Amino acid sequence: MTTLALRSRALPLPSLGPRQRLGAALLALLLAFAWLVPWLLDADPARQQLTRILQLPTLAEPLGTDHLGRSLLARLAAAIRLSFGMALLSVATAAVPGVLLGVIAGWRGGWLDRVLGSLADACLALPGLLLVLLLVAIAPGNFWALYVGISLVLWIEYFRLVRARTRALAASPQLEASRLLGFGPLYLFRRHLWPELAPQVLTLAVFGAASAILAMAALGFVSVGLRPPTAELGLMMIELLPYYHEAPWAMAQPILVLFVLVMSLNLLAGRDPR
Repeated sequence: MTTLALRSRALPLPSLGPRQRLGAALLALLLAFAWLVPWLLDADPARQQLTRILQLPTLAEPLGTDHLGRSLLARLAAAIRLSFGMALLSVATAAVPGVLLGVIAGWRGGWLDRVLGSLADACLALPGLLLVLLLVAIAPGNFWALYVGISLVLWIEYFRLVRARTRALAASPQLEASRLLGFGPLYLFRRHLWPELAPQVLTLAVFGAASAILAMAALGFVSVGLRPPTAELGLMMIELLPYYHEAPWAMAQPILVLFVLVMSLNLLAGRDPR
């Protein structure tokens, strides 16, 4: 009994509720569309066909063409891949240092906690959007500027959450007992801390991915993000905006895709009330 009491069991993954299943289904459909289109159709998102400007949807072009005769089907698929890939990269880059520094600060405490906390507060003193805009101004149109800027904004959320939870978990009887038995930090993290932190970190990661996609689209819409002819949702919106009277169906497509993509992530991250 004593041995069983001292051992910490990994928490079971929570079952998905109805809203989470809906979010997962919508996200799966979007990603399947984004990755299957290049395999099934020979469509170049940058190829211009000036004789087919703002063409209505047809069998050859199921979603029509834009103001330069480019396939909206190919461009939307490429935009989803770009936005989702950048969101995953930014979240992963922000989560790893955020979680590690949060665990170190919450576990060790003292001057190390104060130093890391001051660093996070200093980053918070500069608004996130302004920080991204500064990096974009240094390297306009470059993907790495958007990626670094969004990652620098997101890591603070992981750090603050993990530090607060680690402070409480570090004083738990289970962890203290394992420490007295001589188990090392890696074992304590894997058996005691991570099972408790994982659900909250993963939820925060999904919300962070949605925020990264929105930030990228917003920067593209105000023409300070990626440069043409890159297929990106915000950039597609601003390019098609002057033609909304002639082709409202074309203008609506990137807006609808962005809405469904962000909504699917928010539904996937949310919890159903019990």
